Amino acid sequence: MRWNARRAAAGAFGLVLGAVLALAQVAPAQAESNGGVRVMPLGDSITDGFNVPGGYRINLWQRLAGGGYTVDFVGSGFNGPASLGDHDHEGHSGWRIDQLDANIVTWLRATDPRSVLLHIGTNDVNQNYNLASAPARLSGLIDKIRSTAPEADVFVATITPESDPNLEARVQAYNAAIPGIVAQKGSRVHLVDMHAALTTADLADGVHPNAGGYDKMAARWYAALQSVPGSLVPAGGPPVGTAVGLLNPASGRCLDVSGASTTTGTPTIIWDCHGGTNQRWTRTAAGELRVYGDRCLDVNGGASADGTKVQIWTCNGTAAQRFTFRTDGSIVLTSAGKCVDVTSAGTANGTTTRLWTCNSTGAQRWSVR
Repeated sequence: MRWNARRAAAGAFGLVLGAVLALAQVAPAQAESNGGVRVMPLGDSITDGFNVPGGYRINLWQRLAGGGYTVDFVGSGFNGPASLGDHDHEGHSGWRIDQLDANIVTWLRATDPRSVLLHIGTNDVNQNYNLASAPARLSGLIDKIRSTAPEADVFVATITPESDPNLEARVQAYNAAIPGIVAQKGSRVHLVDMHAALTTADLADGVHPNAGGYDKMAARWYAALQSVPGSLVPAGGPPVGTAVGLLNPASGRCLDVSGASTTTGTPTIIWDCHGGTNQRWTRTAAGELRVYGDRCLDVNGGASADGTKVQIWTCNGTAAQRFTFRTDGSIVLTSAGKCVDVTSAGTANGTTTRLWTCNSTGAQRWSVR
């Protein structure tokens, strides 16, 4: 009973402290950005930084900066001290797996992270919320992250220990399922054993880390990111929201809307680079490549067969207009896994583009110009 009373008091104090902090610290009108590699800290109050506003993000930021990395933390949340160089995050106090799942697509589309740091499940444990299905919910959340941001590296942490023996038993049962889940998700999903990084001596209130515990979390996240070098390198392709030219280096020509036409169904071609509006493509967080503002790069009829015409069409949010930039320079129709290709590897002005099985040739290489 003494334990439950102490937890209740801590919870009440947390609500008061949260309200005070919310009044004392107002988020900026728009997210902070230094143009660096976008990393999304994702989770609950441990990501937000309960007891220590900013939590592990403070010392993770400092380690990254000290290591020479330019990183842009992203998310709809904002908190932490001045020593935290970027205050954005997606840590939501009191939230469970299902609550992140209900919002993750919106967040990912808004920020397009290169890497995601996921630590979630503590509130499922503490609320005793359908614990038998918690691993399945985590698996579904990871799948949703992967389908929405297929080029992102996702780091999935086991959750940190708890002082209450009964809760710790639940923590360990939940954590035991995580390695198997991660192993099924492919090369972009990585396990981070956060539970082993802390002991109960690193907890401020039996649940949330103290400053030393958050520093240990930062060290573990930093080591995980460093172990996957691409996770701290910008993914291929232009930044979201910036109009750029797309050069095919093999031909020395740019992706172009034929005849500078705005008519739907007009094919895309390669042409001498001139910087005109019919060669200025703006990538959106949804995976579109927009030209003229309201036209999108589009695969005719949403087909996936080799040779399907690549064209422009009114932007409509369908899978036929969602593309992924791979680090090898290819532009891939996400739903089909096939590449935007210069027909027959042509190099002449006016050569059309098409959808084709990805083959790592120069006909499928594009760079920002």
